[in-house]
Amino acid sequence: MNQQTNFERKGTRAGKVRGLGSAHHGSHHWLLQRFTAAGNLVTVLYLAFSILLLQDLSYQSAFRWLSQPAGALPLALLIVSVFWHARLGLQVMIEDYVHGQGTRFAAMLTLNLATFAAAAYGLLCLVLIVGKGLALDAAQGAIGQAMQAMQSGMGGGM
Repeated sequence: MNQQTNFERKGTRAGKVRGLGSAHHGSHHWLLQRFTAAGNLVTVLYLAFSILLLQDLSYQSAFRWLSQPAGALPLALLIVSVFWHARLGLQVMIEDYVHGQGTRFAAMLTLNLATFAAAAYGLLCLVLIVGKGLALDAAQGAIGQAMQAMQSGMGGGM
């Protein structure tokens, strides 16, 4: 009985109820940080080598490459991974250095909204680039067909 009283006196049961004890999510959080860091490294290396292998580094060449899936998909993954990684790191800072339940909640809410909004903006810009690339491809295809029709019409009449 004395051992149980000693156990309760340490506050572990009360600490769990109040959320003061270990959440047992530390290893999961640590692994997520490492996986996102590794993902960032792999996608940055892929994008760097892909850019260096372009024929030239002009705006048109980079735009064409980025509007294709081989450029857009890794960049989209990088955007998501970078903001997720940043959120995980800033969450640890908030948990360690921001005191007060209301202040911590407000800081975490601000962090979540800011990272979500920034990642969504980055992805939206990427979607606009891909959409513009698709529209240009469609327009060039239509112009090419019209030119062929004009040439075949002119050549057939003479």
